[in-house]
Amino acid sequence: MEIKRHTLSVLVENEAGVLSQVSRLFSRKGYNIESLAVGTTDNPLISRITIEVLADDDHILLLSNQLRKLFPVHSVKILTPEKSLRRELVLLKVKAENSERRSEVIQIANIFRASIIDVCIGSLTLALIGDEQKTGAIERILEEFEVLELVRTGVIALERGIETINDETKEKGEFNYGKNVL
Repeated sequence: MEIKRHTLSVLVENEAGVLSQVSRLFSRKGYNIESLAVGTTDNPLISRITIEVLADDDHILLLSNQLRKLFPVHSVKILTPEKSLRRELVLLKVKAENSERRSEVIQIANIFRASIIDVCIGSLTLALIGDEQKTGAIERILEEFEVLELVRTGVIALERGIETINDETKEKGEFNYGKNVL
């Protein structure tokens, strides 16, 4: 089987220790998480975890089924590249010691639709939202200017169109999703 990057979207209880349970599952099975992003959803009691991992198709199905068995997991969806939107936020601090260099970096930022979020005498800081190709391309171009610091959020993803994360494998009523809870 071919090893490739897979994206899993996981809805979980928003409580302490859940992320640890999920990440332990991957480490127990010998998989390194390539990207991990976590945040609350429209329901503050539920968080979405977006996980990217290198695996073959059979193992990703096994991992997603094992995730579904964890008590705090509400649903799991394998997101395919052609049916999902994937983005990450990248902050880049670039050396720009004079006005000519700052102008060049600003032009590059404009081409990539990056925002300049900090300007100093010796550097510029850019914020860019995009897919891996876009963020990788600006990173390679800005290496010429000396990237002083770089930080990435990790990939977040949603399915295109009307599709949503909806997993019918849990029994009805197993989770209240915060409704009618006293």
